[in-house]
Amino acid sequence: MVGGNAIRGTRVGAGPSGESERGESAPRRRISYWCANGHEAQPSFSMDAEIPEEWDCPRCGLPGGQDEQNPPAAPRTEPYKTHLAYVKERRSDADGEAILAEALERLRQRREI
Repeated sequence: MVGGNAIRGTRVGAGPSGESERGESAPRRRISYWCANGHEAQPSFSMDAEIPEEWDCPRCGLPGGQDEQNPPAAPRTEPYKTHLAYVKERRSDADGEAILAEALERLRQRREI
């Protein structure tokens, strides 16, 4: 007896039978976006969809605009700050010296006991 599955070797929605079930796709249009590196991205949008001002470049990640001659500038990223850098923003060197002196005095008092 030969056993098997009637839909063996096919995927759901594959081939011509899947298209008729899904219906026709909505009319689309392609919009070009250029990034600062000169890359062009052409995503497609539905005809009645709102077109965004900027689109991230799939190659380099920079923002792209619709004006090829004047693409948007790359966003300025702040460098990584260490915990010490944040402390130095909040306190001056004089404050740090005072805190250190206070901590050393407490340590000396604890050792004398």
